[in-house]
Amino acid sequence: MYSYQDVLAEVLIDETTLQKRVKELGEEISRDYQNEDIVFICILRGGVVFLIDLMRHVTVPNQIEFMAVSSYGVGTRKSNGEVRITYDLNTNIEGRNVIIVEDIVDSGNTLNAVIQVLSTRNPKSLCICTLLDKEDRREVEIPIRYCGFVIPDKFVYGYGLDLDDYFRNLPFIGVVDLEKLEKIKGKNTDEIESILGYKNYNEIIKSENIGLLN
Repeated sequence: MYSYQDVLAEVLIDETTLQKRVKELGEEISRDYQNEDIVFICILRGGVVFLIDLMRHVTVPNQIEFMAVSSYGVGTRKSNGEVRITYDLNTNIEGRNVIIVEDIVDSGNTLNAVIQVLSTRNPKSLCICTLLDKEDRREVEIPIRYCGFVIPDKFVYGYGLDLDDYFRNLPFIGVVDLEKLEKIKGKNTDEIESILGYKNYNEIIKSENIGLLN
């Protein structure tokens, strides 16, 4: 097993900057929902770390729920936009203020499908809070109300986002050095691209790095 340092190209967002922004988001949500309560719905598994830190800074009454969805084919990170719910809510959200908490929004295809599903359950309001936004990758319009950082089109990991299902515990957001990853895995460029779900990573790193359960 390799370490996170073995494939780290750069620290994109350090721990101090992350925590400062998460605190700001929690305070903003608290102001917007004065005299209201909230149901946070965390999309497993990538959004868990963000949610835990975020809710510490939210001062209005709130509940947390979890949903796990799958939209990827076997052996790829590329979303097909079709959602299969693998773990559903235990709470009735009808008439409630719902905030979907995501680690990262990419193409938006999967999240758009989740929004459609939740909208049929008649919440009072429904919006998105995401830590990271790859807006250059957007294929469908997503109602992001709260955003931590707009980031470049790079494959990132840490702070809830995984690489090979590891390194979610890192306190920062790092960028994967895909040339080093290729050497470690002993796989050629085309195969790495296929697994990660994007092309031409030596020029522009592209991924469907959404916090979804495969």
